[in-house]
Amino acid sequence: MALEYKIGVIGDLITVNGFKALGLDAYSCVTVDNARRALKTMVQENYAIVYITEQLAQQMPADIARYKDSVTPAVILIPSSEGSLGLGQTALREAVERAVGGSDIV
Repeated sequence: MALEYKIGVIGDLITVNGFKALGLDAYSCVTVDNARRALKTMVQENYAIVYITEQLAQQMPADIARYKDSVTPAVILIPSSEGSLGLGQTALREAVERAVGGSDIV
């Protein structure tokens, strides 16, 4: 039987509800400790993609960095309902620069 991967999102209630409506697994987390537990659960349950709001991600950089070079899960930072902090865009730029050999893509 083939391994099935899932997609999930971790963030505030308003943000995750939008993703939940699209059929993604949603973990509403008020504290960073809840977010860490949710991320750990998603890793153990073979999630391929985990979206985390920038507001939570900025409080758990070591947890996010652990998966920076992993195939799964791909941890992607997204703006929350409060708006963007620019962390997701910065992380994407850094990932692309690593992939193309350190060239600045701006």
